[in-house]
Amino acid sequence: MKIIEQYQPSKAYMDKQTDLISVIVTAYNIEEYIARGVRSICGQTYRNLEIIVVDDGSTDGTGKVCDELAQEDNRVQVIHKPNGGPADARNVGTAQSTGRYIGYVDGDDWIDPDMYEMMLGALLEQQADLAVCRYRQVYKTHVEDRSVDRAVLFEGQEALQCYVEEREQYSIQNAAWNKLYRREILDGASFPKGKWYEDIMFATSALARAKRCIYLDTAYYNYIIDREGSIMNTQINPRTFTDQVPAYYEKTKFLQELGRQDLARIHDYFFYKRLLLFYYQLYDKPAGHLQEQAEYLKEIEDILRRDEDRVRTAFGDPFADSRDRKKMELFFRSPTGYCRRMRWNERIVVPLKGKVKAMIHAAGR
Repeated sequence: MKIIEQYQPSKAYMDKQTDLISVIVTAYNIEEYIARGVRSICGQTYRNLEIIVVDDGSTDGTGKVCDELAQEDNRVQVIHKPNGGPADARNVGTAQSTGRYIGYVDGDDWIDPDMYEMMLGALLEQQADLAVCRYRQVYKTHVEDRSVDRAVLFEGQEALQCYVEEREQYSIQNAAWNKLYRREILDGASFPKGKWYEDIMFATSALARAKRCIYLDTAYYNYIIDREGSIMNTQINPRTFTDQVPAYYEKTKFLQELGRQDLARIHDYFFYKRLLLFYYQLYDKPAGHLQEQAEYLKEIEDILRRDEDRVRTAFGDPFADSRDRKKMELFFRSPTGYCRRMRWNERIVVPLKGKVKAMIHAAGR
């Protein structure tokens, strides 16, 4: 791993702009957002682009807007298809693409004008297979941008390790859209049709295949967090159990087959830690759909108890936080006791620690 402060790829790599980048844009019932997203791609300083917009069976005016955008810029191709979900739309767009490099953009988001210039320039200069950038989190009331103006060059499986370890200083994550891929590392890869959380295995596979990865710690992608109707705004739901949980199991198996038992345990740790948090969130949620909440609570408890040996192995790994091990032990003794302790910590202990810290800070002035 090599950290490069205030990194800017050399302009020499961009002068000719001979390498074609295929950008696949997924669109479903986002009539008021799609024009901004596509135009942000058309306005890129890197001009050699093939922009494939996949209208995934929209029932509003999205398809019409897409066709109008194609009239504005001859680089835009529009594919209209029956609704099959974002995974299927990305697969269709990828199959149609011809570029040596591939990027993905969700149609309700948008990108900065120099995103692909910077990412391809860095990828070429560093002879990498994969470029990743940070992204802004766009809320209705504010924007969060944690850019620190540096780059990190990962060798071998270093990027995969940072991703599995969920290191907060690197926004690698599952997302397909903050990455630029050399086509070769996607050979044979596809998104699971009809599934939510489709990025989980796609990202894991790409990171494992990349011999070198360049991470740009500058936000070039603008990701809308709280759009109504967005899949990512849907918290715990039936798909959590039919799609997300199986994807996490598949990810563990993939890491084991890769020979990275260490990363498989760490991934399990975060997986089961997430289930414990889901359990508490459901338990502490105001009474609403009581039957649905009860079903989800039972589903999570069943998974954790069925996998108890595996859970204990994961939480016993040296990487795991000892405080999480205590929570895990308490859950297996009493799920209700675990939730009550979590509530006590959240509502009494944490605020009290904050007050004490504030008093100490004030006294030290």
